[in-house]
Amino acid sequence: MTEKIILIGPPGCGKSTVGRLLAKELDLSFLDSDSEIAKQTGKSISDIFVEQGEPKFRELERDVVLKGLKSDFGVIALGGGSILDPEVFAKLEAEPKVVYLEVSISNAAPRVGFNTDRPLLVGNPRQQWLKLFETRREKYEHLGKIRISTNNRKPKEVVAQLCEELS
Repeated sequence: MTEKIILIGPPGCGKSTVGRLLAKELDLSFLDSDSEIAKQTGKSISDIFVEQGEPKFRELERDVVLKGLKSDFGVIALGGGSILDPEVFAKLEAEPKVVYLEVSISNAAPRVGFNTDRPLLVGNPRQQWLKLFETRREKYEHLGKIRISTNNRKPKEVVAQLCEELS
């Protein structure tokens, strides 16, 4: 089984984009947990939150992430909040290649758009992002065996650095 490269970080850090490019660069399969949830349910993440609530979404997320960690996917991009699940957190602690993609709010804002399909950022998106980040930062830092800033960088530059760090 392939040793996995798992990308974690807050909304707007580039997990999906970097993950897709990294998988292509290394000729590995790619799993984006949010995309997989949407595919399995036939609903957007936002619709799941609205129609079924965050607890149901987190349950779906935990199942997708745990199955992904047992699968042959080589690169896995996790939803920003998946690390809050104790079982997921414990599994990630045992993974040697967890990559924390760091980003500042000023860099995340244009990427996220703060008016798009992100259910946890409704209301005051900047304030919500900061609140989410503060509650998750310690876990990201604890789990990230490799830390790379995506601030002011193109995804290809992040992938190049990541490939260097992984070799």
